[in-house]
Amino acid sequence: MRAAFYDRLGPARDVLQLENLPLPEPAAGEVRVRVVCSGINPSDVKTRMGRRVTQMPFPRVIPHSDGAGVIDAVGAGVSTDRLGQRVWVWNAARGRPHGTACEFLCLSSEQAVPLPAQASFEAGACMGIPALTALHAVLMDGGVAGKTVMVAGGAGAVGHYAVQFASLLGAARVIASVSTPEKAALARQAGADDVVLYKSEPLAQRVLDLTQGQGVDRVIEVDIGANAAANVQMLKTGGECVIYGSGTDKLDLPFSQLLQRNIQLKFFIVYHLAPSDRARAVATLTRMLERGVLQHNIAASLPLQDIATAHEIVESGQTIGNVVLQVAA
Repeated sequence: MRAAFYDRLGPARDVLQLENLPLPEPAAGEVRVRVVCSGINPSDVKTRMGRRVTQMPFPRVIPHSDGAGVIDAVGAGVSTDRLGQRVWVWNAARGRPHGTACEFLCLSSEQAVPLPAQASFEAGACMGIPALTALHAVLMDGGVAGKTVMVAGGAGAVGHYAVQFASLLGAARVIASVSTPEKAALARQAGADDVVLYKSEPLAQRVLDLTQGQGVDRVIEVDIGANAAANVQMLKTGGECVIYGSGTDKLDLPFSQLLQRNIQLKFFIVYHLAPSDRARAVATLTRMLERGVLQHNIAASLPLQDIATAHEIVESGQTIGNVVLQVAA
């Protein structure tokens, strides 16, 4: 099978290789997926560059945790009814050397989720990290029904889904922060009631103005390192900041304000969702995919042999939306 991999850390064009590797066979409890599309996330790029790890976790790594395709073989204990099933996968490369940047992938049966016919394989390759991160941020701790929600980076890979989920799941009002008018239009199309251009407008003050000084109930935050101060200002007393990312490891937080106003900071990473939380998110996502109510923003779709270019696109941070690889027809 064709597979892209790296056996040392470094720049995409220096370390990513494309070769023919042996066809994997599913072990007991596993399925084999013929990969159609492989989704690339910032975490894939950072790991390959050595920003997440300082040495190779395995002698050879086939990257990418997200992808979609068709089950073509099953291991012992897995029903043959799954043969031919369209699926999307999660955590394919998490703690494993074999991700989705290849023609065939074996992994636990539960990690291959049925993909409704209404959804494309490209969309399926965006479910594992972008969509599940956004959905858990909306669903956790009672959800957002009746609440005012501010989505930071509302046109990004996660934020674009978070705006949609908040709107679809009953938020009274959805506000999104974006950097450009082009991204503002994208966020509004996804369901944002109001948009703040944070590069040219005072973020916290604009949110307070939009809410008549009341603030918001929940912030869904992509970069707490950059936005901590603004979040404290724009949250209501008793409000919550749900955090899935930060541009810095060290945080400067105003303890007294957080304490006196009962503001809650809630951190999570999608790789480590509790089984019950993941099951709830997957079930909710499946219903939405079946109804065809979601917008999927695929910014770039390249062939597998152009994986280095695709990584560079993600690394640049200039793309508005998700980047996927076309692995099979």
